[in-house]
Amino acid sequence: MRILSWLLIAALGLGLAACSKFQTYNGPEVTRVLVYKGERKIYLLHHDRVLKHYDMDLGFAPNGHKAKRGDGRTPEGDYAIDRRNPNSEFYLSIGISYPNKEDIARAKAAGEDPGGDIFIHGNPRRPGGRKPDWTAGCISVTNAEMREIYAMVRNGTPISIYP
Repeated sequence: MRILSWLLIAALGLGLAACSKFQTYNGPEVTRVLVYKGERKIYLLHHDRVLKHYDMDLGFAPNGHKAKRGDGRTPEGDYAIDRRNPNSEFYLSIGISYPNKEDIARAKAAGEDPGGDIFIHGNPRRPGGRKPDWTAGCISVTNAEMREIYAMVRNGTPISIYP
């Protein structure tokens, strides 16, 4: 009876570990992330070699560079991955260093707040699924894809976002 109890506990522990949203990655370093808004594609690169690519959704106003808080646009330009949120409202997320100095200066000249909190993230916790280009300016992928991206991309990785 005691052996059966230990086997059940071990099986439960392995099952819970398999369901974890945190993966490990031991492959080549991701040296750059490229985002092509028009194609709705993200590419994870090791130098010039594509390691992985994903389809994505953008902000609810996908055309053009983010200019101010609340405009629903995804920024364009060169940034870096600068933070991680394992407890995101959107499954897992990694932060993009928007706004940069140019973004701040442009918004200030227009008398606007440039906004912030731009992330690559998974799906929302709320029920009902997702529709195309539903975020407030972030980049969204499936939760399974976000597990891979979260494991592969380190803080400090450059990210370029193109129209």
